[in-house]
Amino acid sequence: MAYFGEDIGLSTHYINWHIEYPFWWNETFGYQIERRGENYFWVHHQLVNRFEAERISNHLQKIEKLHWERNLHEGFDPHTSYKNGNPFPFRHDDIHIEDVDKVAEVRDMIVMENRIRDAIAHGYVIDKEGNKVDINNEHGIDILGDIIESCVYNPYNEYYGSLHNMGHMMLGHQGDPHAKYYDTPSVLEHYETALRDPAFYKQHKYIDDLFRKHKDHLKPYSREELLFPGVAINNIYIDGPLETYFEDYEYSLMNAMDDKEEMKWEDKMEISAIIPRLRHKDFSFNVDIMNNNDAHKLATIRIFAWPHRDVNGVIIPFNEGRWHAIELDKLWKELAPGKNHMVRKCGESSVTVPDVPSLKTLHEQAEAAISRGNQLHLDEFVRATGLPNRLLIPKGNAAGVEFKLVVAVTDGEADSLNDEINLTTKFHHYGHHGVYLDKKPHGYPLDRRVPDERLFHEIPNFGETIVKVFNHNEHIHHHE
Repeated sequence: MAYFGEDIGLSTHYINWHIEYPFWWNETFGYQIERRGENYFWVHHQLVNRFEAERISNHLQKIEKLHWERNLHEGFDPHTSYKNGNPFPFRHDDIHIEDVDKVAEVRDMIVMENRIRDAIAHGYVIDKEGNKVDINNEHGIDILGDIIESCVYNPYNEYYGSLHNMGHMMLGHQGDPHAKYYDTPSVLEHYETALRDPAFYKQHKYIDDLFRKHKDHLKPYSREELLFPGVAINNIYIDGPLETYFEDYEYSLMNAMDDKEEMKWEDKMEISAIIPRLRHKDFSFNVDIMNNNDAHKLATIRIFAWPHRDVNGVIIPFNEGRWHAIELDKLWKELAPGKNHMVRKCGESSVTVPDVPSLKTLHEQAEAAISRGNQLHLDEFVRATGLPNRLLIPKGNAAGVEFKLVVAVTDGEADSLNDEINLTTKFHHYGHHGVYLDKKPHGYPLDRRVPDERLFHEIPNFGETIVKVFNHNEHIHHHE
């Protein structure tokens, strides 16, 4: 599983999201970030779901969520040092979670959790003035996310605390909770490295469970809410192999070199590391859609997948599977009257972005553009908050891991905030400059509980099929 947590592109996704949505942001910086708390929920929800899918691909049981009063079984040694030579602290296996001096006590974390659980059970939170703020609605997830993280938008930070941020510090200091050795900050306290520690996924599985309790309090969607009148999905299939493999990637270390004036040799010496990383072969989603209306219709096409079976081979029920769904794409498309055939290449997904080029590559491109008198075109890297496009699908295995692939076609005019923005190919998955472009909740229409899955099977604008993802232990090695 190290290939997932240690993936540099995945960590880049995580830090870029936090740069785009810092917890300290407020309106004095120019604008308010819409639905920031919901975005916080969704980015971590997707990381947990993808981690779970990778575990199934590797024949591992699902992760256990964190319990503050139980032992933390998974230790971690990052084998990493700060630039000044100080090592990142490690954590032993099977430790009892202790109070951390000058951070928090275990009971503080439990009190925060219980206050949030009470708010979910009652359906409202309390703000600083003592007012009750309803959360049993589609905006409640946003308020709850602000509270759990907690960011500046938290309505009552002094009462609800900071379950997420303080939790990272608590777990990160378990190797030296009483500062006997004055350990440096751990990997969990840096966005660039947090995904490496297995405790990250245990903590966020625990937080994700709180979000699910809230979502399960909401009324399930009705047939009328889910239906897109006159629109039906006739067929869904994949063109190309759903197959992953590993490749050796040369990672430039030039940016880590000492750049003092007397150190001239680094300009001539290439320093890099070769690391294996996961990627998949090219494929495309194909969806046949019938528009039985007499006019053109703007549609939102939402593509998800979840493991069809657990690690023991037992089929995962629809209501359980939809909570573990991985978002694969979301796009807007204008449907002409009659038959419509949609082809969406994997590299076009709004969920993913290309890997960021190295500083050396950017420097070379900039120098080349200057020498030719041309513009430096980096448009493909504008959407920085997405996952690496090579990680769009989980690893799979040699026997093939079954996934339920689901497609929902919903009313784009009712969903979209701005038609002109949504019809472009530069849709920013987590919004753009504080504005989120889709009116529907993240994960719609799978974000609420489904008491009877037959409802989805009977809706013509919802389709599903079973696909298999393979990995045949192929590894493309780096050649000198």
